[in-house]
Amino acid sequence: MSENNSLHVSGDTALGSVEIAPEVIEIISGIAANEVSGVAGMRGSFASSVTERLGKKNHGKGVKVELTDSGIKIDVYAVFDFGVSIPKIAKTVQENIHQALKNMTALDIQEVNVHVVGVQMEQKEQETPSKED
Repeated sequence: MSENNSLHVSGDTALGSVEIAPEVIEIISGIAANEVSGVAGMRGSFASSVTERLGKKNHGKGVKVELTDSGIKIDVYAVFDFGVSIPKIAKTVQENIHQALKNMTALDIQEVNVHVVGVQMEQKEQETPSKED
């Protein structure tokens, strides 16, 4: 790891070096977590909610990446659908994030912690009455 809080990918070549910012890991992890069936969404901060309302999608929402000397720790804060097996979906989220990061960055991840912060109840689609002029 370098001083500017980015990850240095091993294997310097004659062409130069590759560094990956923690924000990239957050985005990859967020997308991988949302791909899992049973995950209703991610829980972010107030600032990320305001940003999304302004029209910008925040793929790293609900993901915290910690760079330590022993490795990379990822915390995922997710809302699951009602009725799913929480342990099964959480394990699938862990595996999906680990596999996505391994394929895209070749980084070794020390741990992926899934925090279930809510349960999404089914929302019935309400038909809006059409107005006739």
